[in-house]
Amino acid sequence: MSALLTDPRYQEGIALFNQRQFYACHDVFEALWHEAIEPDRTFLQGVLQIAVGLHHLSNSNRRGATILLGEGCARLQDYQPDYATVDVSHLLAQSRQVLQALQGLPSEDCGEAIAIGLGLRAGTAPSLPCPQLCLQTSGV
Repeated sequence: MSALLTDPRYQEGIALFNQRQFYACHDVFEALWHEAIEPDRTFLQGVLQIAVGLHHLSNSNRRGATILLGEGCARLQDYQPDYATVDVSHLLAQSRQVLQALQGLPSEDCGEAIAIGLGLRAGTAPSLPCPQLCLQTSGV
């Protein structure tokens, strides 16, 4: 069983991620990451990278978003289908969808329409599901 499950900060970080408060989520998960041992440490690093990638996207930093979403997805690959109650497969599917949309943009596009479509910025654009940390009731 993951030690994360007994730390209240873990649930706090999940809630912040799902509320799209990615910067605050980063602060909580980073504190946990500093204290964690493997395999929790790499799992947290992957989630952190996705959160920071989404934060970059909300600030129109396409390059930072693309790099961190890609690195986060790569780190979490071996944690599928779920880990520490998080449906990692679902998180990866949603994060890869955002990453592919970013990679498909012309080089001069900052990704603002994608950020709007995810609900990270105000405006109107085609909808895209924002990645979520969905919880599993079984499996750790």
